[in-house]
Amino acid sequence: MKAREILLKLGIILLVMGLVASFPGAAVAKTIRVGGIMDMTGATSDVGKDYALGMAEAFNYFNEKGGINGKKIKYTYFDYGYRIPEALTKYTLLKRLRCVAIEGWGTGDTEALSPTVTKDKIPYVSASYSAHLTDPKKTPYNLFFSSDYSTNARACLTAWYDKIWKPKNLKRKPRFACCYMFASPYCSAAIKAIKDQAKLLGFEIGPDQDVSLFALDTKSQILALKKFKPDVVWHGNTVMSVAATLRDAYSLGLGASWIIDNWGFNEYLPKLAGKAAEGAIGATPCAFFGQKSDMMDVVVASAKKYNPSLPLEKRTICTIQAWCDALILWEAMKRADKAGDLTGEGILKKGFETFRNFHIGLGASDVTYTTTDHRPAPGCMVQQYKNGKFVRLEYVNLKKRWPQKWEKEWLGW
Repeated sequence: MKAREILLKLGIILLVMGLVASFPGAAVAKTIRVGGIMDMTGATSDVGKDYALGMAEAFNYFNEKGGINGKKIKYTYFDYGYRIPEALTKYTLLKRLRCVAIEGWGTGDTEALSPTVTKDKIPYVSASYSAHLTDPKKTPYNLFFSSDYSTNARACLTAWYDKIWKPKNLKRKPRFACCYMFASPYCSAAIKAIKDQAKLLGFEIGPDQDVSLFALDTKSQILALKKFKPDVVWHGNTVMSVAATLRDAYSLGLGASWIIDNWGFNEYLPKLAGKAAEGAIGATPCAFFGQKSDMMDVVVASAKKYNPSLPLEKRTICTIQAWCDALILWEAMKRADKAGDLTGEGILKKGFETFRNFHIGLGASDVTYTTTDHRPAPGCMVQQYKNGKFVRLEYVNLKKRWPQKWEKEWLGW
């Protein structure tokens, strides 16, 4: 009898297991997978490492706070070394792991993956703020928290024009030039927009200078710029090559103001560039690490808790940018889950596209996405490094200042 009872019970167990396997919806998943593709060793690792640390810290914090409405988040990320083929490989692996969303990194790889992401309906929240990714008719599943690179560039040039140039009352056009790595999709992403803004404001535009992301010596580029005598130069690279360029410009007496994209304008710039960083102006889509703002205490506490061996003075605004990108995904997933649709399409439609002035905190602009416009913010806070501190110069609201151009012309570029 005992043997028969054991066999009967075993049969019932196997039957139940078979029914669960046949109807996967009958068992509620308790773990939600999210992927990450980061640059910790490649050409942009000077800013990518801190971003990757901040992202991992954010997901640890989210799980402490209940994950996705009680469901734990399993965050799995890989270093792709800023190589597009490697990003494609890592994306395929994360897709096989059934990640419902991915936190990505660079412009070249994000734009290359965009058609695949759209086809697979996997929300891809990247650290690439390329304006090319903001038109939902073309790239609906690409999102980010920040004002895009083109908005940042327009805002920086406008702030310099308002606050630096106009008070001088000079009776000539200001002269403008650009430094960036020509071959890099990230570095060149905003060039069309900032030159358009220069024309709009009445600048004379000089020749571009090709500066590698790996540049340590830029004297030839600075000497070429001296022939044009620019009043202001835009730099679109990351912080290492930006610092090298500022040092050479200072030593060779270029005498121009510098406006810098967000990935080249962080706490390491004055450490690397020294006196040459004084007066530099940059796009800051959020607060610097430790700068007073709501949620900053959470970020700092998480940095101490999860990476105690790394001194806080080595953390940067890149950590904050990671948290902001993580926070928008977390919110979108919670909204989609409450709506009963934690699929990729659900996260987009019932999550992100329901944001109306969603408040992230951390000094970031409130975020809005609609079905026709994925530009998160209508402008950018521009800050200046002055007397040893980063200080707010001007918030430039492009939508308010040029409403027709914002609505009719500037989406997607």
